[in-house]
Amino acid sequence: MKINAKKTKRQIAQSSVLLICFFVAVIRVQAQTKNHNDPATKEIVGAMNNSAKEWNEGKLDAFIDLYDPTATMMMPTGPVGMSGIKDLYQKKYFKGKMPKQNLRYSDMKVRLLGSTYALLTGAFTLYGNNLPERSGRYSLVMIHAKNGWKILHDHSS
Repeated sequence: MKINAKKTKRQIAQSSVLLICFFVAVIRVQAQTKNHNDPATKEIVGAMNNSAKEWNEGKLDAFIDLYDPTATMMMPTGPVGMSGIKDLYQKKYFKGKMPKQNLRYSDMKVRLLGSTYALLTGAFTLYGNNLPERSGRYSLVMIHAKNGWKILHDHSS
């Protein structure tokens, strides 16, 4: 039986590349798993869950407090500041002092961007009050301020 040396070297090289890719994937999964236990991640997820609770209790100002005073939100016409953000929530999602529907977050993933910034992605669902359930996705740029993690930019759809 004749063995082609070039073919064998190529197979070894391909196997080595696959093995390296496998180890890199394992390390990345382990790093992501460790991220769930990171204090910053816990604080960000906790703040988001608390904001949903405040929303559901009709505390719009407390919900809005999660936003940094310089925050922006992407709208179809471009970014708006805090007055536009509050106006949107008050007019579109609240009726008087109570929300039209309850809010919950899911699938939250935090990617730390150094010690001061983070990217939070996830899903939101508006539900209840005999209205159709509505859901969407969001990307939030978070900033670590003196009083905790705050939303610096909100892009929800």
